[in-house]
Amino acid sequence: MEIRTGAREKAGKIQLIIFDVDGVLTDGGIYVGPEGELFKPFNCKDGLGITLWHRAGRKTAVITGRSSAMLGQRAAELKITAVWQGKRDKRQAYRELKEKFHLRDEEIAYIGDDLIDLPVMLQAGLAAAPADAVPDVLQRADLIAGNLGGHGAVREILEFILQEQNKWQELLADFLTPENNENNTLNLAQ
Repeated sequence: MEIRTGAREKAGKIQLIIFDVDGVLTDGGIYVGPEGELFKPFNCKDGLGITLWHRAGRKTAVITGRSSAMLGQRAAELKITAVWQGKRDKRQAYRELKEKFHLRDEEIAYIGDDLIDLPVMLQAGLAAAPADAVPDVLQRADLIAGNLGGHGAVREILEFILQEQNKWQELLADFLTPENNENNTLNLAQ
């Protein structure tokens, strides 16, 4: 992971993480089946990271330029309730999220991978990107995951922020406590 100057301090303030989808929550591929249906692969490690982020009392949202029924289903599984689909200009959705959650820019992180993400990345308090983001995004990101989009980049970024907020050890302890494992009380979506 590449951690740029100021990223640790910025991470400590984050209450909401906004995700792009294609190239961030997925590998950016759009797979077409024989009947013309579209498929997108989501990563289970990213899913557990999002669930842990929620467990820490934090919020998540999605702003994506495409519309997809699969995304709606995946977002519901992960309890991401703020989902904006079909938004080529993501700035209006960003403003609405700020109002909805009563947050300031410095309390919001945005994870994006392509040029369409830059307007929001530049406004958010913490800009993050997967390792395979386009060069113009990588150049402007505060935090660059070592993993590719759809291959654990989101999880890596979430863990970093949770560590900077001193929340990670508490979340990890749930997995290290035998009674949680034996009674299956973790109840985690992936």
